[in-house]
Amino acid sequence: MTLKGIDVHTHVHDARARALQGPDAVRRFEEKARYFKREAKNTSVEEQAELYRSKEMMAVLVNSTDVTITGLPPVPNDFLAETVQQFPDVFLGMGAIDPWQGELARREIVRMKEMGLVGIGELNPARQHFYPNDRRFYPLWEEAERQGLVLLFHSGYAAAGSGTPGGGGVKLKYCQPLLLDDVAADFPDLTIICAHPSWPWTAESLAIARHKPNFYIDLSGWSPRYFPPELVQQVNSVIPHKALFGSDSPSLPLERWLADFEELPLKPEVRQKIMLDNAVKLFGLEDRVATPS
Repeated sequence: MTLKGIDVHTHVHDARARALQGPDAVRRFEEKARYFKREAKNTSVEEQAELYRSKEMMAVLVNSTDVTITGLPPVPNDFLAETVQQFPDVFLGMGAIDPWQGELARREIVRMKEMGLVGIGELNPARQHFYPNDRRFYPLWEEAERQGLVLLFHSGYAAAGSGTPGGGGVKLKYCQPLLLDDVAADFPDLTIICAHPSWPWTAESLAIARHKPNFYIDLSGWSPRYFPPELVQQVNSVIPHKALFGSDSPSLPLERWLADFEELPLKPEVRQKIMLDNAVKLFGLEDRVATPS
């Protein structure tokens, strides 16, 4: 098939999935909608699939859990795997683990591979309260490397809890990108995606992407019109091969991200790499995807 893009960072906003989590999931969903100044609207996976298919794109569905800290159960990884199986022409999937669950999390990583998921994420240290370079969690990264799964980490500022008392318990210190440099160095065969522009530590994620071959950045969660100038400059020059199209949709509408991305002063060949080529290579999709001539 011929594609125009692969969105490496999308979320499930299907009411059926949220119902599996309980009422607290609805509260969090509404809080995040207020942060992004949008309506708290459910979107079925069928609607998501049709949207991306209409744009000749694929998308990576990401999942997350902070059950140890909040008690809120995640969307089951099985739901994502079943969705990918239902729409294999549109979706790839990344499952959730809670690093504090130790051996249970390690076994879930193995199960993710068996279910056909391509990675783990979105790991969100701000909500999960862990340092990614804490060696207590290295057995999990070892298993991910062994299974050939990609790790996707939230970085920088967090929409979750923003503006609520105490930030809803979300702690930004855990999301400094430099913490991921240790992981990238200690697991050179493990592919890591650092999600979002990483503000207020944007320069750190750019430096690691330039320094470590296995470290990538995705451009999700921010309208491209608000990207820091150094981010645009770096991806347009020294690291065009390390940046990935990601929207964070439906939290940030896909159409808005794409429209604002068109306004960035990027070289045509760089735009092609970000939108499609880099993700095709990262996920090993060369045999499935034909890029536009």
